[in-house]
Amino acid sequence: MKFSEIKNKNWFKVLSNKYLLILLLFIAWMFFFDTNSFFIHDELNKDIKTLEKNKEFYKNEIKSDKIFIEKMKDTNELEKFAREKYFLKKENEDIYIIEDMDSLKNRKSNE
Repeated sequence: MKFSEIKNKNWFKVLSNKYLLILLLFIAWMFFFDTNSFFIHDELNKDIKTLEKNKEFYKNEIKSDKIFIEKMKDTNELEKFAREKYFLKKENEDIYIIEDMDSLKNRKSNE
């Protein structure tokens, strides 16, 4: 086939239309290369979903912390927490910490 024969075909006339070529280049540019391309939008949508999951997690953490703060306003609860968590004691008081063998194994494996 010669070029003149191909030039007279309908599909060649459609594909060689300058407006169609410009439109195809524009679509390719917008889809792949532009700063607002499809791939960047997809990545941003994934980031939004991740941030929304984090938002729910932190809302739940805030609720549990508010409950904890309300609980710590009671002096008896505060004293109990300080004794259990930080092993604080009153003057002239001895504290003995008794641990099972199982709890020692678990502590070593966690370290």
